Amino acid sequence: MSKKAEKKEAPAKKGEEPKKEVKKAEAAPPPAEAPKEEAKPAKAEKAPKPEKKKKEEKSIFTLYKIESDKVVRLRPTCERCGPGYFMADHGNRYTCGHCGFTKYKPPKE
Repeated sequence: MSKKAEKKEAPAKKGEEPKKEVKKAEAAPPPAEAPKEEAKPAKAEKAPKPEKKKKEEKSIFTLYKIESDKVVRLRPTCERCGPGYFMADHGNRYTCGHCGFTKYKPPKE
């Protein structure tokens, strides 16, 4: 035998056990079947969202009124912005959408 062959088969050192060859088939038997996941409870179906109603567009006729050949404005105009900027009616106040000016209505008695 050659010296290289002797080195490959070196004896184990003191206190160590000789290495054993393990076959892959014997190492770990394949698991029979993976455990099945438990069936999750079905989620309650959400109620369908109600369809949004389209807002009716404001026409020019809601801002003016005709009285005996005269045109009368139904809403006040903004004091800061001038004529052409109508104020929005919010129940107890009027608000300008352009500059944000707010004018409170007098309280009803």
